[in-house]
Amino acid sequence: MAEQTQDSWLGSRLRADPLTAGFVVIGILFFLDLIRRLATGAVGLDTVATFLWSGIVFGMAIGLAGIGLAMTYSILQFANFAHGDLITAGAFAGWSSTFVIVGFGQIATEILLLVGQPARISSQLGISVTTQPLAIVAGFVVSVLFAAGLAVGFDRVVFRPMRDQSGIALLIASVGIALALRHLIQFIYQPSTPSVVHDPEVPRQAVPVGSGSFTINAHQITLVVVALLLMIGIHLLLQYTKLGTAMRAMADNEDLAKITGISTEKVVLYTWLIGGGLTGAAGYLLALEQGFLDLTLGWDILLVIFAGVILGGIGSIYGAIVGGLTIGIVSQLSIVWLPSEFTTVAAFVIMIAVLLVRPNGIFGGVTSV
Repeated sequence: MAEQTQDSWLGSRLRADPLTAGFVVIGILFFLDLIRRLATGAVGLDTVATFLWSGIVFGMAIGLAGIGLAMTYSILQFANFAHGDLITAGAFAGWSSTFVIVGFGQIATEILLLVGQPARISSQLGISVTTQPLAIVAGFVVSVLFAAGLAVGFDRVVFRPMRDQSGIALLIASVGIALALRHLIQFIYQPSTPSVVHDPEVPRQAVPVGSGSFTINAHQITLVVVALLLMIGIHLLLQYTKLGTAMRAMADNEDLAKITGISTEKVVLYTWLIGGGLTGAAGYLLALEQGFLDLTLGWDILLVIFAGVILGGIGSIYGAIVGGLTIGIVSQLSIVWLPSEFTTVAAFVIMIAVLLVRPNGIFGGVTSV
């Protein structure tokens, strides 16, 4: 009788929401097909583990970068399209500092400041997180501070005078900043894709799984650990400090926050500082993990970051983290079925599917940090 009741309840739920039922069925079919592929040897468990680990690494970077975007939207109510190029600027500033510290006295400073361009000197410097840890830490700090300062500068020069205008006006202004910043970076560093680490120097460890193994390296672990620590730090800041309380209050109701005596301009300042700093951190860590810099590093992943933020529930930093991880894992696991060129497409398909079922995202469209 109980089993009959349960079947009736499940059937009524699925009939009431056929779209959700359809996606559940599709998800089950993909899962069963994955099991079939593993059982028949069409794909190895070690291969799936490799894709999963790559997805986690990429997802943590996307989630970290997405926090700043979610904070900006939550507090200021506009989508900041300069976010991607801020990632690039922070990465280049940080790695310029790392190269100067490691190569000072050996190589001309102007070459070091240009991250080894036009000569490729990363192999000569032998940079990795284990061989030059202090230089890596120093470069990371510079990337955080530089991106944070740049974000505040943009706010004071461009966004603050436009504070009372619509979100569309601010969005268009952010696109203008993005284009200007990108061309400035290209003017300084010239079209190039400089290597920043010496690959043979990066420690690797094979992790047994099934009858095979997958490899993790020190830079991937560094990205995941540092990103996780920063995420925990943001959680503690928002939940257990006066600044965090003020930020949550302003995100919920700006007018009420002003009435209660909260300095909204101070909250905005810290929002740009924290969001910009996390953006710079994400850029530096991404370059560390992939081993090279690209002039369009941030722009290339901007839409993926937006996808993670929207998927999780735009305006929620927890949604940005969960959404980023989801996008990262799905994009990499999709290689089991799709060519690698279509991984981003798979991520966006998942985003659309979730939004069709939950239009406000996984966290229900929370509009507070």
